[in-house]
Amino acid sequence: MNLLIINALPETEPAAQQAICALAEKVDEYRVIHAAAMRIAPCVGCNSCWLKTPGVCALKDDYEQILKAYLEYDAAIFISGTSLGFIDYRTKNLIDRSIPLGTMYTHVVNRQMRHVMRYDKVFRFGLIYTGEADREYLELWLKRFALNFNSVSIGAFPVEKIQEVSLCT
Repeated sequence: MNLLIINALPETEPAAQQAICALAEKVDEYRVIHAAAMRIAPCVGCNSCWLKTPGVCALKDDYEQILKAYLEYDAAIFISGTSLGFIDYRTKNLIDRSIPLGTMYTHVVNRQMRHVMRYDKVFRFGLIYTGEADREYLELWLKRFALNFNSVSIGAFPVEKIQEVSLCT
């Protein structure tokens, strides 16, 4: 198992360092991307990644390396702060920018409309968060996010419960 760790917290944040160390012990290979220090613009909803340049975001910033990394790793886990009981704006921005993984085409799966995926890969996404949040709500939200990308949710875990993370397939 190889793991992509996308840290949206400052690199020196003790909770981020704790999460990275704990996750690194669970896998043979991992890569950490410290997104807080990167220049990543919010999605502008232009749909170029679907229509004009399929799979390639029109915004030219540091996000492209994250998008490519999704394809190289078996699973991706976001390390996020929280705000108003939900993931913080940095992590929400990272998730929103994952739109190029899908296409504009849709089909019905289990009586629900879903985008056709661009790549023949089942992505696996997880979330480690700091701060106050409703874990049950974050679990549901992450499952819905994963469902929209024909993916599997690893789960949402407060950093204090990181030992509960299971990366087994």
